[in-house]
Formats: sequence, structure tokens, C-alpha cells
Amino acid sequence: MSLRTTQISLVRRSFALIEPIAEQAGALFYGKLFEADPGLRRLFHGDMQAQSHKLMQMIGAAVALLDQPERLLPVLRQLGARHGGYGVQAVHYETVGAALIKTLAQGLGPAFNAETRAAWLAVYALVSGTMQSACDLQLADISG
Repeated sequence: MSLRTTQISLVRRSFALIEPIAEQAGALFYGKLFEADPGLRRLFHGDMQAQSHKLMQMIGAAVALLDQPERLLPVLRQLGARHGGYGVQAVHYETVGAALIKTLAQGLGPAFNAETRAAWLAVYALVSGTMQSACDLQLADISG
């Protein structure tokens, strides 16, 4: 799956609006995530403020590389393999995606229109699909 230039532009433009409130957006995301699935809390150890900061940095880095799949995809594969080791399962990606979209909708307000939402959904499909595939490969290697 590849992203269209318009999708990349919409995601970059909307993320630029989120960056100034990144700390609040990260906290909002995890609040929505744990509200949707309280059992996910067990996967996180340590300071959630630091975790929120890392998440927002990671999203920013991915957004910056959306037009460079040759650089982005290997990073996502490594991240997916690592997350498999943390106990992340395929069903969790759906919950994370829903929490991300809700966070963006709340953080961006009217700027999160249907076109921007669709662009973020396309980006998340690429990110989560790549990460899940890497996780599946790692699990197959371990059990294989």
C-alpha cells in the first residue's frame, strides 16, 4: 500500500497543528486507549508522561518519512517486532487506531474533516499493517 501525495500533505498539515499540544495529545491518547481496553495498562511500565512523549516523537518521525517508504518501512518493521516482544497482539492495533482517531478528532476539532480523517486512516493502515507483519514474522521464527 502506498500513500497519495494529498494524504501525506493532509497528515503533515494536521500533525503540525497537534505538535504544539503534543504533551496533552499524548496523555489524551493513552486515556482513550485505556478507556477502550483497561487491560492494555499491563503492557506499559514506567512513567506514562515519558511514554506519551516517546509516542508523539515517534508519530512525528513517521509523519516526516511518509514520502520516503524506503526509510520508513524498515523502522516500522523493527518497531513491530519489538512490540510483539512486549505482548502486543493483532487485536490491540485496532484499539490503538480507534484511540488515535478519537484523539486527533478531539485535538484538531473542525480541522479534522472527512478528508483528513481518511488520510490518517490510510497512514494508520500502512503503519499498523507493516508492524503487524513484522510481529507475525518474528513470532513465526520463534515458534518455527
